[in-house]
Amino acid sequence: MEVLTFSSLFVILAIIFGLILFFYFVPIGLWITAYFSGVRINILKDLVGMRLRKVPPDVIIKALITATKAGIPIDLARLEAHYLAGGNVQRVVNALISADKAGIPLTFERAAAIDLAGRDVFEAVQISVNPKVIETPPVAAVAKDGIQVRAIARVTVRANIERLVGGAGEETIIARVGEGIVTTIGSAETHKRVLENPDEISRVVLAKGLDAGTAYEILSIDIADVDVGENIGAKLQADQAEADLKVARAKAEERRAAAVALEQEMRARVEEMRAKVVEAEAEIPRAIAEALRNGNLGVLDYFALRNLQADTRMRESLGAPPAPPAQSGASESGPTPPA
Repeated sequence: MEVLTFSSLFVILAIIFGLILFFYFVPIGLWITAYFSGVRINILKDLVGMRLRKVPPDVIIKALITATKAGIPIDLARLEAHYLAGGNVQRVVNALISADKAGIPLTFERAAAIDLAGRDVFEAVQISVNPKVIETPPVAAVAKDGIQVRAIARVTVRANIERLVGGAGEETIIARVGEGIVTTIGSAETHKRVLENPDEISRVVLAKGLDAGTAYEILSIDIADVDVGENIGAKLQADQAEADLKVARAKAEERRAAAVALEQEMRARVEEMRAKVVEAEAEIPRAIAEALRNGNLGVLDYFALRNLQADTRMRESLGAPPAPPAQSGASESGPTPPA
């Protein structure tokens, strides 16, 4: 009895496992849903084949049912191929339905290419129907009078389906609009003109055709805010004046150093000349002795020369300015002169 019970339990488990395995490879419920939705598929060829190719049948069949109900004919093999290529099948089908309702020409091949390129094709179709507003960060520029002006722009764009593959994104639009704002403000004579006519920025920037090569079409560019910034011209002039002052100080210091060096050089030359004079004066006694020895100079002549020298020294002492009086502290602390 126990053996029979164990065998019966094993048979029941085997039957349950077989049914689970059968319904996994043969999704009867999905086939019934597709049949009553008007989608004709083959159980063995399509459903079982998807399982063997590791493609989830529920994803493909549900997308096919959605497209069929919307009146968009799509081949089952294309949906499966797009899934195997790494695409989002349901998103492509939703994009096709949305484009069809909005009257936008969009084929399955184009939608699949946009999806495989990494872009949200359904969002692109929605932006084509309902334009998107992109707000730029504050853009600062300087007018010709040196006053800084900051502006914020709102760019209304819609997706260009034909240029979604390979077209530039929102970052390029923001960069180009910012460049156009800087150019327009920089060409203004005064900042007051920019404040009085902010719509001039919109007209000039919009006329540049900034959406070329992008995945969007610019519908309008509106200046949301304009504000006055710093006086960049005055700041630059102050910085330039300070720099010029530093340069002038450096040049003056260089000239002063050159003058000090020249002064020291002249002093050295004066001392050198004095040394030569002393050296020449030292030769005078020798010359006088030599003249006396050779008889070229007499004794009377020598004494007359000495008298002339004494007379000259006396005249120099009489013509010299008086010496400053000595300090009391120095006289008190200094040594006593001999009597």
